[in-house]
Formats: sequence, structure tokens, C-alpha cells
Amino acid sequence: MWRIFLVFKDVVLNPFWAFTHKIPIFDNSFPQKLKRMQRTEIQQLGEFALIEKVTQGFKLQNKESILGVGDDAAVIDTGGEDYWLLSTDMLLEGVHFDLMYSSLKHLGYKAVAVNVSDIAAMNGIPKQITIGLALSNRFSVEAVEEIYTGIRAACENYQVDLVGGDTTSSRAGLVISVSVTGTVPKNRISYRGKAKHQEIVCVTGDLGAAFLGLQVLEQEKQVFLANPDMQPQLEGKDYIVGRQMRPEARTDIIHELRELDIVPTAMIDISDGLASEIFHICKHSESGAVLFEDKIPIDGKSYEQAIEFKIDPITCALNGGEDYELLFTVTHQDFEKIKYHHSISAIGYIIPKEDGIQLKTRGGNMVPIQAQGWKHF
Repeated sequence: MWRIFLVFKDVVLNPFWAFTHKIPIFDNSFPQKLKRMQRTEIQQLGEFALIEKVTQGFKLQNKESILGVGDDAAVIDTGGEDYWLLSTDMLLEGVHFDLMYSSLKHLGYKAVAVNVSDIAAMNGIPKQITIGLALSNRFSVEAVEEIYTGIRAACENYQVDLVGGDTTSSRAGLVISVSVTGTVPKNRISYRGKAKHQEIVCVTGDLGAAFLGLQVLEQEKQVFLANPDMQPQLEGKDYIVGRQMRPEARTDIIHELRELDIVPTAMIDISDGLASEIFHICKHSESGAVLFEDKIPIDGKSYEQAIEFKIDPITCALNGGEDYELLFTVTHQDFEKIKYHHSISAIGYIIPKEDGIQLKTRGGNMVPIQAQGWKHF
């Protein structure tokens, strides 16, 4: 079918749209009409407010659709003992990665890991992925093979199957879009919005390393641009750089929680920063929270690098993002089963909504937490 598209500034108009809105296709006054229309910049809303605005008129029309927009993954009931989970995410060159220092192999691995993390955030196990790849003519067959080497390594590590995808050309560089499915028993699913008063807030691993790894890479990039003969100075920085280049989804924790018969009451993965994610849990749970500054886990290498950059390490942990650790709440009874776990830290507890979201500093002061993590627009 032939399609005619007319472009006026930032609006694409097709004949069907023009017909339904009773606008002549060739209307010389239309650009002036557009100028008079109210224009809201996307960055005024931000990612999540934009999603809420554009999806608020959608209703689930199929009984199999249990949950659509609003959590780490969609939830679908296929009639068995498990729910099916579905999520999708994109990585764009120049926005999410820089090919001056990003390895194509690591990039392929990361694209899978960050999507698998969404399934883990629902207390699920990933099963299948599809890959959408948009490539400019800068990329050779060998370069694409390198990306898929990383994808294959991630598939083997997380035991997921590559079952399809799409490849197309791009005028603006490399785009990798991954969709992932997973499963979770119906009685073990974890949403963002079920945290309750006095429950314990826990986090896996350590925080802030990925952000600091990015700062190191950006610093070395500027040095290289100023003097291409300079070699990157990355000695002793393997851990934090690795956390940025090749993050790991915490599916291991999901398996351990199942073995201990623990179902987190609320859970989310940390992609945009600890502060942003605790806001999501509290918003959906209609609650507040207290986090303890001295309980937030920060690796020694991260701490040293933050001090070298003259950045408060706790700021990196709260607002850095891309750690892909799991933030979750549990009952006191379940916490007893994991309180000595080497990779799980208790960092706070849930309080009433009207008491807000607070950070208790090492000095004993209560400071409101501000979500200043990654902004998508």
C-alpha cells in the first residue's frame, strides 16, 4: 500500500489522519495552525509521566492480560500454574552507550542482561528473547557477529533462548532492542506496589560502581580526544568499569529466594538509581520509607574512585543508576532467613506515606531523599 506522509516541523501527517480530523491534505494554512497549538516539551514530563499520559486511555481487553503498563514487566495468564512475563528495552548509540569505549561484544551481553533484569524484578525466570537490530552502513558483518557473540554468551549464562527478531538499516547509528519473556508461579510474583508498613527494605550487591565506571570511561575519552597517543589509564579500575560495560542481572538471587521460600512483597531492579527506585516502590505501595546511609552497600573500589573524583560516595549509590541490583521488601519473618546473606543488605524499612521518603544520615539527621537519577528525556 502506498503511503503519503507530509511533515510539518515535528508532526508527521498521513492522509488517513487528515481525513479523520477533516484537515485538507494540501492545506497551506496548516503550518500556522500547528504553531498556534499548545506544545508541551517531553522533558517537562519525564519518562514515567509521559508513559502515564499516553497510556491512560488504554484498557486491558483480554482476560489473559493481568497487568499491562506500570511495572518491570507485563503479566499474562495463559491458564497454567505460572504467569508469563513480557518486557522490552532499547539501547541507542549516543544515548545509552558510546562506541568510542564500548566493546560490541560487551554491548550485546549488556542488552540481554538489562532485559533479563526486568524479569528478575518480578521474581521470575527468563525464558526467551528476540533481538531488534538497526545498523548504519558503518557496521560490517564481522561487527554484527561480534555483537551476537555477546548476545550468545548472555543467553548461555541466563539460560534463555534466542527465538527471533528483526534487522533493519539506521541513519543514526546502532540501536539494539530486546524483548524478553519469562515465567513466575502465580503465588510467587512480586509487584512494585505491595510493600507494607514496617517491612524491611533490602538491596542486593553494591551500588554506585556502574556510575563511577562510566565517569572513568568518559574521563579517558576526553584524554584520548585531546591526545590520541595517550593510552587509557584503567589499572585498578577493572571492577567499576566492568560494572558499567558488562552488568549482571541478579537471577542468582531469584533462585536463592525460591530455595528459601521467600517471596518479596515488593521488588524492582535498580536501573535509574536507588533513590528513583525506592520512589517507585513507595508510590505504587502508597507508603514512605527510611533508608540508613551507613547501611547502603558501596564497594571499596567505588568508594575510593568517588573520593578521587571529589563526589560523595552515597550520592553515587543513590543517583548513579545502571547497577541492575534488586531492591525489595520482605516481612520480618522472611528477613530472618537472609539476614546473614553475603550479597543482601538490609538498608531501611517502610513507613506511612505521610512521613515521606527519608535518609537517616550517619550523624543521625533525617534528610528527604530526592530522586536525581538517570533522566531519559
